[in-house]
Amino acid sequence: MEGGGGASNGGMLYHEVQESKLCAVHCVNTVLQGPFFSEFDLAALASDLDSTERQMMLGSATGDFLPHLSHNVSLDGDFSIQVLQKALEVWDLQVIPLDSPVAEPAQIDPESENAFICHLEDHWFCIRKVNGEWYNFDSLYAAPEHLSKFYLSAYLDSLKGFGWSIFLVRGNFPKECPMTSSEAPNGYGQWLSPDDAERITKSCNSPSNPRASRMQHLSDPHVPYSDEDEDLKAAIAASLMDSTPEIKAEVGTLESENKNTNSKA
Repeated sequence: MEGGGGASNGGMLYHEVQESKLCAVHCVNTVLQGPFFSEFDLAALASDLDSTERQMMLGSATGDFLPHLSHNVSLDGDFSIQVLQKALEVWDLQVIPLDSPVAEPAQIDPESENAFICHLEDHWFCIRKVNGEWYNFDSLYAAPEHLSKFYLSAYLDSLKGFGWSIFLVRGNFPKECPMTSSEAPNGYGQWLSPDDAERITKSCNSPSNPRASRMQHLSDPHVPYSDEDEDLKAAIAASLMDSTPEIKAEVGTLESENKNTNSKA
């Protein structure tokens, strides 16, 4: 559970708007409520998982494991649930399928939890409680959308009905993320007040809003990639071929800092 005291991040909401197909990155960061991971950090984790899986599967008689392919990240930036789990484990957070027995209390009373991760095909997003209020942090939205406590359960049921996989996130969530400005250094994240988020959401509800067409473009897998998407493919491919020590060191530093923080708590 989140710690007590004042409102986290000064009462601000951290939201990331869709960049290429990096919804898994956006999902992890909005769960943590800060720009803690980049696509290269997740690619390094995916590479580590691939290496472990190769060691386990090479020589297997099944013949269905292709060692030259990544089973944890696609070239367009879609990461597996195992990568998201590894990233959140850095912060001592557990990712649990909502339909598992251990998550039964969350099925009955989801409002008592703090975060859910939702996945369908190649899209990830999180539903997160921040300062006692629930928000949908879908990166296809221009701002987090407020969900009433009464609507939360019905919304989760609706997602399940449409085939979404839902995961519960439990543990000690980061309380604060240092903010030097309203915009995050990654270029697609920003901190918003609840009032600003509500205002942006209302202004974007119009079908004629040009942002709606951009979101449709990003969610349609048949739309050709832009030059930015091609650059992302190349960068992730290079990262998978040789995960740089700097990236691994950064993830290790995050893990070390988090353990130090927890030991002081």
